[in-house]
Amino acid sequence: MFCGLQGTMEGDFTGKEMYHLNFDPKGYFNMYKSFGLSVSPGNDERLRFILERLHKTFALDGIRGDTLIDIGSGPSIYQLLSACESFKEIIASDLLEKNREEMQKWLKKDPEAFDWTPMVKYVCQLEGDRETWPEKQEKLRRTVKQVLKCDVTLANPFHPLVVPPADCVLSSCCLEGASKDFPAYRSALKNVASLVKPGGHLILVIPLEATYYMAGQSKFSDCFVKPEMVKVAVKEVGFDIVCFENLNVDFPVALSDVKAFGFLVAQKCNKAEVATGKAKE
Repeated sequence: MFCGLQGTMEGDFTGKEMYHLNFDPKGYFNMYKSFGLSVSPGNDERLRFILERLHKTFALDGIRGDTLIDIGSGPSIYQLLSACESFKEIIASDLLEKNREEMQKWLKKDPEAFDWTPMVKYVCQLEGDRETWPEKQEKLRRTVKQVLKCDVTLANPFHPLVVPPADCVLSSCCLEGASKDFPAYRSALKNVASLVKPGGHLILVIPLEATYYMAGQSKFSDCFVKPEMVKVAVKEVGFDIVCFENLNVDFPVALSDVKAFGFLVAQKCNKAEVATGKAKE
């Protein structure tokens, strides 16, 4: 979920330092990932929206390939449950070591890992058999090959590593938290877009018109974006928009001022198309 941050400032600390110091994975789990328990108004609806759109994108629309990179995974695995059926290899990533550690706990079946079972069962239900959830978990564990550090404010988010371009790059609620303003957002998007092969796909889950959210006891900033702003930025980095859907949500102001969540799928233009000006308008 978080891959570098420029926006949050407190005292003499930079935004990245604030994340390292104050982001609380367990507080984040309690606020946003307790699926089916109605912890906050709109939260279950938001999670169903994301899970259903990802299921449609991979299982029904047929976006698949060898490698998917998840940028800003946070401590979460739910966003990868459908992807593991369509890609041979998944690379997860996050700025924070504590988030990467939480993901590794789940991958290694640590008894202290967060329990994702309700969301796993929901995705299996979408796929036609709710009772296959144990097999789904094992398949995802086999498919996630690496959990890497990344920072979307860098031209190469995996610096100093060089990761080959992927068939698909997924990022959920990351770029907004990593950007102090829209120019910084466009720069982060360009960095992430460079990880997609020509002809490959970019999938974004976007908190719309948000300026902040809470995680545990700490408040973090989001870059304010609207759908048209995102679409323009995605086209500027050489992609055609395949689809854009959004869900209006009713979040309590104690958690976030987000107004909606967007789900965008875009395809990277081939170099020949860009050179000849034949990319879709």
